[in-house]
Amino acid sequence: MKRTFTITFLLLVVSSISFANSRPGKRVLFTQDWRFHLGEVANGQDTGLDDAQWRQLDLPHDWSIEGEFSENAPSGTGGGALPGGMGWYRKTFTVPMTSKGKLVFVEFDGVYRNSEVWINGEYLGKRPYGYISFAYELTPHLIYGGGPNVIAVKSTTHNNQIRAGIQARVSIEMFG
Repeated sequence: MKRTFTITFLLLVVSSISFANSRPGKRVLFTQDWRFHLGEVANGQDTGLDDAQWRQLDLPHDWSIEGEFSENAPSGTGGGALPGGMGWYRKTFTVPMTSKGKLVFVEFDGVYRNSEVWINGEYLGKRPYGYISFAYELTPHLIYGGGPNVIAVKSTTHNNQIRAGIQARVSIEMFG
């Protein structure tokens, strides 16, 4: 009797964990083939902007640690003696026609700091802090069937901040 109870209890625990962690949608990593520019870019969110000369990279990426260490940096030695400023990320991608009618979200697991996000020139929002995940719905702004979509992310750091950029996983989630 005790053995049957133990086995039943373990099966309930395992099945409840499985159901608690299941996601009804499809998640795809969205970390490869981004473009990056360090510094201000006028209208960096515009779909017509030529970013061919921007650096190509995969995420995650921290542009601050690529800078020169300096005790005169705005962050000071307490902030890692690294430069602050602004960085832009862009990614061009396509969405197949078979995805039309589904809800599509972009999920960021961390952008440090003061991130602003656009899709196809449409402003999605601002996240003032960086060590927390956030998501935006892309559905009403997407071009389906092979047309190019452009997501743009601006990351701005200030004087006493050590990290900068898209520092964690980015994914696309589709539901429906």
